[in-house]
Amino acid sequence: MIETKISAAFYRGDKSFVVEQTAAQVPNAGEVAVRVAYCGICGTDMHVYHGNMDARVGLNRVVGHEMSGTVEAIGANVTNVKMGQKVVVRPLDHCNDCPACDAGHFHICHQLNFLGLDTDGAMQEIWTVPAHTLHVLPDDLRLDHAALIEPVAVACHDVRMSDLKEGEDVVVIGGGPIGILVAMVARDYGGRVVVSEVNKARLAIAQKLGFKIINPAEVDLKAEINTITGEKGADVVFEVSGTQPGVDAMTEVAATRGRIVMVAIHAQKPKIDLFQFFWRELSLVGVRVYEPVDYEKAIGIIASGGVDANTVITDVAPLSDIQKAFDDLDRSPTALKSLIKVEADA
Repeated sequence: MIETKISAAFYRGDKSFVVEQTAAQVPNAGEVAVRVAYCGICGTDMHVYHGNMDARVGLNRVVGHEMSGTVEAIGANVTNVKMGQKVVVRPLDHCNDCPACDAGHFHICHQLNFLGLDTDGAMQEIWTVPAHTLHVLPDDLRLDHAALIEPVAVACHDVRMSDLKEGEDVVVIGGGPIGILVAMVARDYGGRVVVSEVNKARLAIAQKLGFKIINPAEVDLKAEINTITGEKGADVVFEVSGTQPGVDAMTEVAATRGRIVMVAIHAQKPKIDLFQFFWRELSLVGVRVYEPVDYEKAIGIIASGGVDANTVITDVAPLSDIQKAFDDLDRSPTALKSLIKVEADA
């Protein structure tokens, strides 16, 4: 039996969070209550913090979806998990009754509910979710490392959709948290990866992780990539910067018949050099969130060490310090992934 009251962090607008006691949600049929161990702060959570998503989330929302935890209580008719198992949540709840769902593309459902944005999320001690969103973890996988599975699954989906083959040349434009994860997953697939980034702190992290780095503010990116690839260009380009210069660069550095993957969400419509798509028969691939296979791939990559979790996790703070954690992350030029430690003894 789960406790009646739990601690939860509520977003209240104006860059503010308040930790309060609230009623724990007992799982209904088809639901599971998860005791949350860790929850990562992602870029979308930072958009909430800055007030950019108030119309969607309101001013009394528990955010968070990059999480790990253990099964605390199980509702009726649930057979895919057992009490006490380590799990993560794939925070997508689809309608099962739209053209996308009919085609099997549940992750881009026309009526998709993103848990932690459209519903309350994981920055609370117990999070009750649909059972179909859960993935069971290996017993020996650390729960702090497991909190990276959601963003790594994003990277796994991006790389899978690129059709990357072993030995191909890859350029990742943008060395932030997702860009670094895309680079690591692409390397795990056998790609020869170059990271392009203007932030010197992020470049240092990428270099520490063993990637060849280029700062396009200091050198000609296209010339450097041509030198590296023997004038061929990159077989696969990931645009993760969300900037117009990044969009300009993606067509410049791509090889003939190169594949460009649009990972970033652009706040404004970028200008794209469509002539290059005609002239060199380029392909542009859109990617959004992940599918179950990407979660399983992410679990395997983290468990095998293909993602350097200790380097990616740069900060950990208790739930009681959530306000400071968001404020610090907003000011930090060096942080990659900040975690909230929700369960005190996790």
